[in-house]
Amino acid sequence: MLIFSTVIYGCDTKSSDTEFNYSGKTSSGRINSNGQKAPDFTLYDLEGGKVKLSDYYGKIVILNFWATWCPPCRKEIPDLISIQNEYKDDLVVIGISLDQPSTQNDLQPFIDYFGINYPVVLGTLEVVIAYGNIQAIPTSFIIDREGNIINKHIGLVPKSILIEEIISILN
Repeated sequence: MLIFSTVIYGCDTKSSDTEFNYSGKTSSGRINSNGQKAPDFTLYDLEGGKVKLSDYYGKIVILNFWATWCPPCRKEIPDLISIQNEYKDDLVVIGISLDQPSTQNDLQPFIDYFGINYPVVLGTLEVVIAYGNIQAIPTSFIIDREGNIINKHIGLVPKSILIEEIISILN
């Protein structure tokens, strides 16, 4: 619970991450991860189905830590839906919900309302820690076809930056 409470601190309506002190951060909020292997996980979707990161090796993955109550998270969902549609043969977006038990009942109506077209799974403390102790949402990781973390973005990411990174990996 302590980890999930820290996540609340990072989500605000300004969608700026300039108040956080992350080593290696550039002005765009990007953190270069130098090709570190993405930690594998098995998480569960809302119907109890297993979703494993390793099942998507060979595809580009956008791993997006988010919550239904987070305004910047809500703002980037249409872009993630669009990217999933546009690059569906080469890419998958995986939404890792950090909603607490008190808001998990909002997930399915939220997914239906926004028309989310990518897997949404329930985050765990272990995954939050494995990915560097996520302290702000949204936080997104760009993972290449071999399972290497190419970039980490803290805060709202413009669609153009995500597409630029996807094209770079595809080329």
